[in-house]
Amino acid sequence: MTGRPGPEAPPEHARGERDRVLPLVVTLLLDDAAQAAFDRLRAAHFPAGRNHLRAHVTLFHALPGEREGGVRAELAAAAARVPAFDLTVSGPRLLGRGVALDVTAPELDRLHRGLQEAFGPWLTRQDAQRLRAHVTVQNKVEPAVARALREKLAAAPLPTAATARGLGLWRYRGGPWEPVTGFGFAAR
Repeated sequence: MTGRPGPEAPPEHARGERDRVLPLVVTLLLDDAAQAAFDRLRAAHFPAGRNHLRAHVTLFHALPGEREGGVRAELAAAAARVPAFDLTVSGPRLLGRGVALDVTAPELDRLHRGLQEAFGPWLTRQDAQRLRAHVTVQNKVEPAVARALREKLAAAPLPTAATARGLGLWRYRGGPWEPVTGFGFAAR
C-alpha cells in the first residue's frame, strides 16, 4: 500500500508543477497502538484492490495544492497550540456501502472549526460541513455486505480509545496519497 504516514516526502526540487495543483488532504495522526488496530481492521475488511491507504481520520478532503504554503503554515500553527488529546472510539456505524468507527473529542471539534475558519475561502462544500470524524474500516461494497460486517463488528471487541498525536498533510494522487509532511501536537 502507498500513502502511509511516516515516509519522507520527495525533496522540493523533485516535485513538478503538476504536483503543486494536486489537492491536499489533511488527516489526524493517531498513536501507534490505535493506528495498528485500525490498520488490521481495514486490511481485513476493505476490498483489497481498492485499499491504497492505511486507516485514517480525514479532516479535510481537498484543499487546493497551489495553497500548500498557507496550508502548511496553518497546520504548523494549530499543532503548536494543541496538546495531544484523547479520542473516544465508538461504533461500528453503517456508511451505506461500508462501515466506520467514529472518533470524538471536544478538542477535535475545536481544532477542526478553527482550521475551517482559517481555510474558509478554500473549502469545498464537503470540507465546510460539520466534521463527523471516523475511521473507515470498509467501503465500496454492496450494502448487504456492509450491514453484515456492521453486525459482526457490533459483537466483537473493538478499540474504544486512541490518542491524537498530530496532523498529517498528503497530496491526493487519484487513489493513493503521497505523504507531504506531519505536524506533531504540543506535549501534554
